[in-house]
Amino acid sequence: MGEAVTLAELTPGSYVVHIDHGVARFAGTTHLDTPGDEREYLVLEYAGDDRLYVPTEQLDRLGSYVAATDEQPTLTRLGGNEWQRIKERAKGAAREIAEELLRLYATRESVDGHRFGPDATWQRDLEDSFPYVETPDQMRAIDEVKGDMEVALRAAFKAVNEGMQVAVLVPTTVLAQQHYATFAERLAPYPVKVDVLSRFRTHKEQAAVVDAAKTGGVDIVIGTHRILQKDVAFSNLGLVIVDEEHRFGVAHKERLKQMRAEVDVLTLSATPIPRTLHMALAGVRDMSVIHTPPEARLPVRTFVSEDSGELVREAILREIERDGQVFFLHNRVRTIHQVAEDLSKLVPEARILVGHGQMPENELEDVMVEFSNREADVLVCTTIIESGLDMPNVNTIIIDRADRFGLAQLYQLRGRVGRGDHRAYAYLLLPDHGDITEAASQRIHAILEATELGAGFRVAMRDLEIRGAGNLLGADQSGQIHAVGLNLYSQLLSQAVEELSRNGSAAVQTEIEPPPRIDLPIPASIPEDYIAHLPARLAFYQRLSQITDRTHIGAVRSDMQDRFGPPPIEVENLLA
Repeated sequence: MGEAVTLAELTPGSYVVHIDHGVARFAGTTHLDTPGDEREYLVLEYAGDDRLYVPTEQLDRLGSYVAATDEQPTLTRLGGNEWQRIKERAKGAAREIAEELLRLYATRESVDGHRFGPDATWQRDLEDSFPYVETPDQMRAIDEVKGDMEVALRAAFKAVNEGMQVAVLVPTTVLAQQHYATFAERLAPYPVKVDVLSRFRTHKEQAAVVDAAKTGGVDIVIGTHRILQKDVAFSNLGLVIVDEEHRFGVAHKERLKQMRAEVDVLTLSATPIPRTLHMALAGVRDMSVIHTPPEARLPVRTFVSEDSGELVREAILREIERDGQVFFLHNRVRTIHQVAEDLSKLVPEARILVGHGQMPENELEDVMVEFSNREADVLVCTTIIESGLDMPNVNTIIIDRADRFGLAQLYQLRGRVGRGDHRAYAYLLLPDHGDITEAASQRIHAILEATELGAGFRVAMRDLEIRGAGNLLGADQSGQIHAVGLNLYSQLLSQAVEELSRNGSAAVQTEIEPPPRIDLPIPASIPEDYIAHLPARLAFYQRLSQITDRTHIGAVRSDMQDRFGPPPIEVENLLA
């Protein structure tokens, strides 16, 4: 699972999976004397009050238990064949899924796609014209995207340069317009024809775009679900870019696959939905993660509070005083105008607009244009703002009844502010007396934890835990995931994918082999008086247990020295 799930996040009481012994509850760590030295062990509690002491150098056999449902996992009994049987069943199920996924992706791999050539002069000109400094992650993602095939625009330009057409699929008409403006502006110096297909266009304009796509008269078409309708076809489609992937249903994505088996697909999402996150982790799809925020961007300060008029008034006035604007999110169209009226009484100084998805298109477009031209201070709106809108002047968002939103949704909504270099604020309002469900409470806690920029990947991992992987691969699989936890299931799936890709369907199953153990009668550990913080200590043990190349040991040593001073003899022995 890589960096997504680390043992450093373990707290006593959380569940773990030992690859050889099964599901247990983590009870903390303890020191035991063995001949010649004293070592630190993790204490795991199993069914029937059994305990297992795992030496810290064997942390590579251990992973966090990520749930498939909200139910508590069943603790395994130590001894006997129970865990072996459970693992075999999960392995068989993972294998079936692997065969199905590989059939699908093998079809794509075996059909001859277009092999993109090296970057041409125009490509380099376009990249040099990027108005910001790329972060190292963006550079790596751009390189990775080019290998397989400001990430979307450059990939699109590359495809067009080689005579292919590009479809950019976005979830809302407002976002389609914004992307269209960006693409048109950046590509203006080049002979590239960009057009937009959405409900904002008249029937006549739509027909002209559809016709141009079929005849090759347009290079890049940016649009909403309208692109997926049966009347839309392309003369030479080479790349499909899906923005905000989590907003599209399975049926939409299947239609994309049918459009052409050999088309390259690039999906962008701040919080990849669990299924795609899972497939990328399992090695069926490639994923590049951009953690590093653009220069000068600050994390959004997030507050959770019971609904209070005083707080709302203060937050709005503070934003207006610094010439900023506010999103007030109320996700009920029936009562949205009443809420706007109440707000104008509460903050008579503010100019207020209302925007929601059930308004006539031209009216909604007018509202959005007015607001982005700063002709109002507060936009009272539904989740129409969720999708990628870029309004750098909006630096406060107030979310009414935040307990009713999913975790990925809260993360996306909060990401609508703080897009300039000003500090932004998010207020999550809950009902008085805090009557919210346990799952809602977990979501609010998770969003408060994920305050640093680039935390979307972690949010999706956490969402996977809260929401469970039940809808991930269908009901028959969720039982297997629940039995062994998502991490081990992913490992088994990844293994099955690797075996089948290597040997075809008649692959021989291989067990996950433990590495050889070296046991010397010398003190080799990380003493508590050197690193007192348990999560930090576990993180170092885990890093050391996962090292496969001895040249990496020096990096761990220098990290320790930077943070905690010169390592004592026990640590030097451990590293040796």
